[in-house]
Amino acid sequence: MSVSPLIWSLTIAGILAVIAADLFLIHRNDTREFTTRRAAFWSGIYIGLAVLFGIGVWAFAGGRYAGEYFGGFVTEKSLSVDNLFVFMVILTRFAVPRHAQHTVLMAGIVIALVLRGLFIAVGAAAIATFTWVFFIFGAFLIWTAIGLVRGGDEDEFKENGLLRWAKRVIPTSDDYDGARFLTRESGRRVVTPMAIVMIAIGSTDVLFALDSIPAIFGLTTEPYLVFTANAFALMGLVQLYFLLGGLTDRLVYLAHGLAFILGFIGVKLILHALHEYGAGWAPEIPIWLSLAVIAGTLAATTVASLAVGPKRSKDAKAAEGSEQDAAAAREG
Repeated sequence: MSVSPLIWSLTIAGILAVIAADLFLIHRNDTREFTTRRAAFWSGIYIGLAVLFGIGVWAFAGGRYAGEYFGGFVTEKSLSVDNLFVFMVILTRFAVPRHAQHTVLMAGIVIALVLRGLFIAVGAAAIATFTWVFFIFGAFLIWTAIGLVRGGDEDEFKENGLLRWAKRVIPTSDDYDGARFLTRESGRRVVTPMAIVMIAIGSTDVLFALDSIPAIFGLTTEPYLVFTANAFALMGLVQLYFLLGGLTDRLVYLAHGLAFILGFIGVKLILHALHEYGAGWAPEIPIWLSLAVIAGTLAATTVASLAVGPKRSKDAKAAEGSEQDAAAAREG
């Protein structure tokens, strides 16, 4: 797939224009809470833009590349849902006011988009030069999938080195000043906690890229498609955060579904590497099969989660009630 520098420039300019519109026109730095209704509307707009872009790829580059783009976009979007758990923990931990959450999430995502672009450039260069990189990516995805199945502290937020450094060296106020990143305190200019949260969101999202970028390279090796799929998935992440809200705790099988998808793509990468090294017995998995596996897994995971989630919630409440009754009986 040949993409001219002009197309790259126009695409990046378009993405930046959409982000600017979101920050300065849609949100307008007002103090209104970003309601579920607003989130649903703008989520639909962002998904519509992503679909329109995919149709454009189909029209100008053909069905194969359009399939790779859509496969990458769906994969990145589904992985981003799992990331929302950590975002919720971050915003809660830093006590970000609800009316300011849209701004800080959007700013953090802009940082993540820039850093992911650098990550994609390095990954694309490595893949173009060294075929064995597919083995590393594939093995890493399979390892990540095993970790998701085993479970862990996916809801736990741990401060990374960049965030610890920022909190240590940057003068920060104790209180928020609306949605501002800078304020005055004792006659000097300091950053507000909003700026620290923005760094936390952006740097944490880059850590998530360690599994999502190799995953999308398993579906397409075209840097242009990898970047645009990531961009559209990230741009709609803020709206997805407010739209899902309390729904994320009902997606009880999401981690298992993502684990299956990452494991499948990991195997696909290893088979592709073996094929490149002349192993005739190693099949090349077509993009239509990858799309079918991804879509089918997500559909089954969502249906099963929504069916079981309410029951688990009732069981949890019943168990909590039993514990309270037992505690009351002991006190009595």
